[in-house]
Amino acid sequence: MSGNISVGACNGSYVLKFSGDIRVGMCGALDAFCERMLDAADFRGVIVDLAETVAIDSTALGCLARLSLAVQRLQETIPTLICRSKDVERVLLNMGFDDVFAIVAEANVQDFELVDIPDVVEKETRQRVIDAHKLLMSLNDSNHAAFKSLVEALEQDADK
Repeated sequence: MSGNISVGACNGSYVLKFSGDIRVGMCGALDAFCERMLDAADFRGVIVDLAETVAIDSTALGCLARLSLAVQRLQETIPTLICRSKDVERVLLNMGFDDVFAIVAEANVQDFELVDIPDVVEKETRQRVIDAHKLLMSLNDSNHAAFKSLVEALEQDADK
């Protein structure tokens, strides 16, 4: 199964809609869009919609955690995340996402016209993976233990 990320905006409010299987290959485009979104003069907030997400990898989760922390720095509020899948919700809760997102089963996002997120040329996938996992490690002790070896291995491999 493949995945897709769509985006929409209305009066400075944004929606990021994830569908299907979300993997590391989509993270460059996601990060690039989030940077532009957060720099927008009219930025008021963002809702992350995972209602149609079947699976999401740890790199994508790290990108979402980074987004939440950036929104919190800008607005001192946590963004909303829609999740209906018990499997995806279990992953989110295990990763500590209930500390960085308001996780809900429903939210009104019908007013947003969504378009596919623009592709970007991915040049630094390894560093993106390392950064995403370091951020996940900082969320809680369990994540730190789970990803420590991966990050160390990737960093050693990058030094070669």
